[in-house]
Amino acid sequence: MRRVVYNGERLGLRDVTEADASALHAVYGDAAATQHMPFAPRSLSEVAGLVAQALEAAAAEPRRLYVLAVIDTARRDVIGVARLHIEADHPHSAEIGFGLHPDQWGRGVGTDLVRLLLSFGFKQLGLHRVWGARSPSNLPAQLAMLTAGMVEEGRIRHHVHTPNGWRDSIVHSALQDEWTER
Repeated sequence: MRRVVYNGERLGLRDVTEADASALHAVYGDAAATQHMPFAPRSLSEVAGLVAQALEAAAAEPRRLYVLAVIDTARRDVIGVARLHIEADHPHSAEIGFGLHPDQWGRGVGTDLVRLLLSFGFKQLGLHRVWGARSPSNLPAQLAMLTAGMVEEGRIRHHVHTPNGWRDSIVHSALQDEWTER
């Protein structure tokens, strides 16, 4: 298994480890951080289970799921989580998702993270298309994706079932040739 370590200026990405469960729980267990996610805040044991699933996915061949710790390169600590899932039927395309600890909000970290995910997908994985879906009310994610160079494609109605019922999603994408031209 090849471990992922991918660094940008302010942020780095690396495969999650069992030792990251508490830091990831600070995101997945936080009501504010999960308000736009399709699940309620998770317990530490649930997050540990997600980490175990991520470790299993990292060993798969071919690897289709990347669950990555988001690292603040200056402080060297975990500040969030990022996912990149390559579609089995469309191996040229991947969906991204991300969550940051609320103390990182409002500083451009989300935009930097989306840019780093796009770079990883296009440069390291050779993808043609990277896309992400967000809650219509998640304006910071909208701004991060648009500023990072993604294009809003449209709305998927009743796309995700959340604890509060069905929710639409707004889809954004970037294509490799458009991204490299930026």
